Amino acid sequence: MNDDSGGRQPSAQGPLPGEEGWLALSDDDLLFEIESLPPAHASDDKLLAVVRSNRHFFLRQEAAKRIADAERLKAFATDRHIGQILVRQMRRDADLHYLEQLVRDSRHLEVRKAAQAQLDLLKERLARRR
Repeated sequence: MNDDSGGRQPSAQGPLPGEEGWLALSDDDLLFEIESLPPAHASDDKLLAVVRSNRHFFLRQEAAKRIADAERLKAFATDRHIGQILVRQMRRDADLHYLEQLVRDSRHLEVRKAAQAQLDLLKERLARRR
């Protein structure tokens, strides 16, 4: 459910017929699984399946927040809900260029604002190190 097409797909409440794994769970059960993951987990693939799904944006955002490898979220930068989560995970010096690009190019105000805030924090941190 990317917003880059200009149209919005309706979100699904609960599992759709034929879904498997975590996507076969009810919204409450899915949220429980996501929230019960320990900080060090090996469930990025399951979480990415939720992010890719057409489940409610809240569930998709919660799954995105728990993905350990932020690089895997870059494919969703054009999604206004996931893009906000992505930029908040950008903390490395190497992420400066990417954040600047999102501030400049994202068509979603929410993503641009989140990217600008994270960019400002990162630049401030880098200035303190000098």
